[in-house]
Amino acid sequence: MTLATHNLPANTSPMCKLIEAAENTDVIVSELLQSGHQVIRVLGHDAPYELMRAVGLSPVRLVANIEDSSPLADALIGTETLGRRGRSLLEQILADTHNTPLLITHADNEQIQIFAALRELMRTGSITKRDIHFLDLLHLPRDSSKKYNLHRIEQFIDWIEGLSGTEINPENWQRTLAEQATFLSVMEQAKSLRNDLAKLTSVEYYSLQTSAFILPFSQWKKLAIAAINDANSSTDKTAISTADNKRVVIAGATQVSPAVYQSLQDAGYHVVGDLQDWGDFRISSLPLSNNWLETFSEPQRHRPSMLIPAKDRAEQIIGLAKSANVHKVVYLVNLEDESSPWDHQVINKQLRATGLQAGSWYTEQALPCEEELFSAPKPATPEKPKVDNAKVNDSENAKAPAKRKPRSKKSLASTADFGRYQREWFQSLRSQVDKGSPFAVVGANVPQEILRAMDIPFVVNQWWASIAAAKQQSKRYFALLKEHGYPTHVESYSAQGLAAWFDEDETQAPWGGLPKPDFIQAVISSDATCRIYDHWQQESGSDLFLYERTVEPRLEINTNWWDRLPKNWDKELEKERIDLLTQEMFKSISCLEAKTGKTFDQQKFLEIMALVNEQENYYRLTRNLIANTYPAPVSIVDTMPATMVPQWHRGTVWARDAAKNFYEEVKAKAESGDSVCSDERLRLMWVGRGMWSDMSFYQRWQESHGAVFTWSMYLGLAADGYIREFDDNREAMRALAARFITMGDELRMPTWAGAWYAHEAKTNGIDGAIALSDADPFVLRTLEASGIPVLALKLDNYNQSEQEKITNNLKIEGFLDSLIAKKSI
Repeated sequence: MTLATHNLPANTSPMCKLIEAAENTDVIVSELLQSGHQVIRVLGHDAPYELMRAVGLSPVRLVANIEDSSPLADALIGTETLGRRGRSLLEQILADTHNTPLLITHADNEQIQIFAALRELMRTGSITKRDIHFLDLLHLPRDSSKKYNLHRIEQFIDWIEGLSGTEINPENWQRTLAEQATFLSVMEQAKSLRNDLAKLTSVEYYSLQTSAFILPFSQWKKLAIAAINDANSSTDKTAISTADNKRVVIAGATQVSPAVYQSLQDAGYHVVGDLQDWGDFRISSLPLSNNWLETFSEPQRHRPSMLIPAKDRAEQIIGLAKSANVHKVVYLVNLEDESSPWDHQVINKQLRATGLQAGSWYTEQALPCEEELFSAPKPATPEKPKVDNAKVNDSENAKAPAKRKPRSKKSLASTADFGRYQREWFQSLRSQVDKGSPFAVVGANVPQEILRAMDIPFVVNQWWASIAAAKQQSKRYFALLKEHGYPTHVESYSAQGLAAWFDEDETQAPWGGLPKPDFIQAVISSDATCRIYDHWQQESGSDLFLYERTVEPRLEINTNWWDRLPKNWDKELEKERIDLLTQEMFKSISCLEAKTGKTFDQQKFLEIMALVNEQENYYRLTRNLIANTYPAPVSIVDTMPATMVPQWHRGTVWARDAAKNFYEEVKAKAESGDSVCSDERLRLMWVGRGMWSDMSFYQRWQESHGAVFTWSMYLGLAADGYIREFDDNREAMRALAARFITMGDELRMPTWAGAWYAHEAKTNGIDGAIALSDADPFVLRTLEASGIPVLALKLDNYNQSEQEKITNNLKIEGFLDSLIAKKSI
């Protein structure tokens, strides 16, 4: 089946046809369908194209057109959750009138969001249902990841065999192996023409490679070989600069268009090495074998570069530059990308230490001139030290005192000693560390119960971030990150522990400062997470353990998980996901035992698990009590700290008793008729992280509007997200895994989150919701669809200017006025 020439002149060269194919994938899809091909659209650089071709399918890569508008996507999900790339991809999927089958992989976090968005849009009837498969491949080099991948590949093969009506067998697999060998041979010739002979430009090379994942193999092979022959024999081609000072290696953010290559080319540079996920990495993966299941279950195959430590990637770049006799490296940074901003300065510093000229280019901006591009960044200017008034003269001391920040008013006696307990606990922890105890810092979604069962003191990274915010240190911590070459705009809340490593000012460090961790642990829940913890490990020398993140791949899932998971988690969640995290937890235990000499105490672990379930049940009782009591006996100013402080100590007798005392005090208040606002007219839901740096924010509206914030995710999630019952027939470790594989989904994952927020709003009598800037748009849409008015603010939870405060206060006042007017009708 021969494709048309895409409206190009009859004498258009093979290379022009390849360029046209790379830039006009929708045209290719239409022509393939008209020619009788079974097309499947593919999103993910780690997708097994070879398997799809082996069963006779024609896979066509989805390529983002970031310069194009995305009206369909913007209308359905807004512009906050996905960047330009993500919205462009979603736009193409939504605009596909053929309803072509679609494969999405777990290559990056944005693709997970796209899949979850499509699942929810189909569930709610917002778009027509179509055949979509999510391939949840993992990439950490572990046997447990490979075992998990094997199951996912088997499911994927069942799906594509069902689409095509053809089974993979030795015969068609041998044909695929031969095609792959030809592809690699052609690409090696193309690399030689690009690198050694300078007869292919980087734009041409990009298009030749990209079109290989768009055109049918036979068509691509014919055009590619012809294009290479033309390049070899051409004598009138525009010369490509081969001067040593213009040959460059590029790395960093994944490129989805030829624009970057064209800009470099226009400036006279010639790319001879391209180390990013759709660059040279994509054609230098592990070889195929006769065992296709073994081949594609290998975690290292097409491993995303964000999972490769920055130190190792720098060494790869250095090796490539040396072999290609290149002295310049351009590290590509994309502000919408979550990983490249974390790496470029650190990697470039390592490159410059070897004598290479290395520079960063923020690709949203014009390519800098050569001198600016390759100049070393100027050191960040640290903040001026605060003046010690005890050491200055009287005239200085006569300055007016700083205006005191308003403080929230707490109403619970049961939480009165929480601050003291926290400080004493933290000082005790610091004392243990000073005496030689191992110490860990972990992410909030890491199974902390393991560390508690091993008697290893630990701090939760997000707890430390909330303490830093409450002590007004976030701005200073931003400056510390910037001073050491790290960004302040990408998950900076989760980077506060890394910032603390650079904090040498004991007079300002919260509670004396965070001790040096021996162990740091995180779940790869975002593209930035592994980058933050990788740099933290390199800076501090701590031992790093990353847990894989698995994704719910099913299109049909139960939305009322809050009723089902506590008792029936082993039926509601996939066995493979529970198995994987269970194996990883045992792996973590082995590592901790080997490095500390401590032993995992199984009996203590069972006691911890039982205490956690008790504690969370008290939160469930409290949540239900507040929901059914008018006026509300407490607000989230009380419930947020009353929940979160004990949650950081989850699994201890103190935490269980704190939750019990909290419930009993709220119950007593409800029975006696006590309330935080006797003139309660509105009940509000807070969507997002807490405003820990300004808790009085929540109480400003009680006197003016009778508006009480009665619901936040903290008590709500404690009530519904943690309880996992177990008995002699259900292992406690698997119950713990079932607790953590869903953590985060309940709050932000479409389908999971929206239904829960709507349910909570209804059962808690909510009149309106106010959301932070990072709120999931599907949550807000679901709330609005269920009749709950929503005010979405451009606001984060730890960094707000005075002007932003004024603007947001005016918006809230107007929103509350409208709610009161609506209720009075």
